[in-house]
Amino acid sequence: MLNIKNGKIPRPQKVVIYGAEGVGKTTLASKFPDPLFVDTEGGTAHMDVRRIDRPATWEELLSIVGEVAATKGVCKTLVIDTADWVEQLAIKYVCGKYRKAGIEEFGYSKGYVYLAEEFSRLLAALDKVIASGTHVVVTAHAKMRKFEQPDEMGAYDRWETKLTKQVAPLLKEWCDMLLFCNYKTFVVQSDNAMEKAKVQGGKRVMYTTHHPCWDAKNRHGLPEELDLEFSGIAHLFKENADISAAPEAPGQSPIDELRAMIVEAGVTDADVQKVVSDKGHYAVDVPLTDYTDKFISGWVIKYWPQILDIINVANSMKEDISHE
Repeated sequence: MLNIKNGKIPRPQKVVIYGAEGVGKTTLASKFPDPLFVDTEGGTAHMDVRRIDRPATWEELLSIVGEVAATKGVCKTLVIDTADWVEQLAIKYVCGKYRKAGIEEFGYSKGYVYLAEEFSRLLAALDKVIASGTHVVVTAHAKMRKFEQPDEMGAYDRWETKLTKQVAPLLKEWCDMLLFCNYKTFVVQSDNAMEKAKVQGGKRVMYTTHHPCWDAKNRHGLPEELDLEFSGIAHLFKENADISAAPEAPGQSPIDELRAMIVEAGVTDADVQKVVSDKGHYAVDVPLTDYTDKFISGWVIKYWPQILDIINVANSMKEDISHE
């Protein structure tokens, strides 16, 4: 029997904040409700915040996230500061696991595939934190890249997260809000056409929607540009919002139900996407969130035991090859 519900389902927020060095990403994260920092780069040393000792290894980081998910009331917001330093821990783990000196040594981009799989494990662990009733904020540095449209003449600079091209889309897809923080400079044009325009002040802002020159998104109808202050998004984190309990499984959407199954099985989105692609349903690079509810319910969830068997066999073969 179908258990159909109307309206929004309140749950904690998944937020990614990225921007230029020193713009105020960590300071903004510190304004979220009762934050607890996993400070991977030491950026909170001069801030009065609660923090967990810097994880030395990838396994230690995953263990910390798992413990936060299992410890009710330890915080209202878990902050991972920063994603690019976390990615370096994952790279070090992958290289050590396969006895490689560097990620490029794998050849044929295999190292980056393993890296994406490991990062998906972190996102699955963070989903457990969300399910426990805790917001998650991930900060990241920004980098500028020359971008060329396939059907356009010329190129332009574009801001994006300072992550590998395999990991960046995973983090972008996972979050509810991707906020780009930057400095906005005010330029004043003189009445005299012979004089050059002059810079006259500026401010720090955060952008909430996609632009050709940066990645950003939100699911709350926020203005395209806000001052770099928590007050601009504070209404999304009101105390009276019931986020303490995740919705029961029967009332979950198909994608949320699938996410829970993936976390429980200890596999990754990439594992599922590979099986779906091999069976000819969706291309391997299509994210799970782009699958139709009908397909998720009528195929992925319906045949989950068989899909899991295929994934386990494939992972077992990878392990055997790595030990040869």
